Amino acid sequence: MTLKSIGALLLALSTTAAWADIRVEQPYARATVPGQMAGGGYLQVQNTGKAPDRLLSVSAGVAASVELHTMSMDGDVMRMREVDGIDVPAGQKVELKPGGLHIMFMGLKAPLKAGDAFPATLKFQKAGDVKVTVTVR
Repeated sequence: MTLKSIGALLLALSTTAAWADIRVEQPYARATVPGQMAGGGYLQVQNTGKAPDRLLSVSAGVAASVELHTMSMDGDVMRMREVDGIDVPAGQKVELKPGGLHIMFMGLKAPLKAGDAFPATLKFQKAGDVKVTVTVR
């Protein structure tokens, strides 16, 4: 075995191990009404590993684009901002939920109907792509 092939094998094993450290639970989106152009998505990410990771982006065919957002209240004003990623510390769970960090499906191609489901891909800095099925509630 050459040094190059050993390096490739180690890289493949480290990628597989990192993937195994990320668990995505309960991915769902809220149902939308006809004409609504954006929808919210929520989930929990558990990092069971010893190294931190970061959710960089999400993609889904139901929308023209998908963004990671945070929401906060400034007095009586709701402020929603796009973020460039979401840290997932080692050994911890991060919840994307209404009123906090969440996913925005922008430019919906059709309304999201309760009971439907669609595929999405979460891209992590270390774990790479993680495919999930998002249910609509």
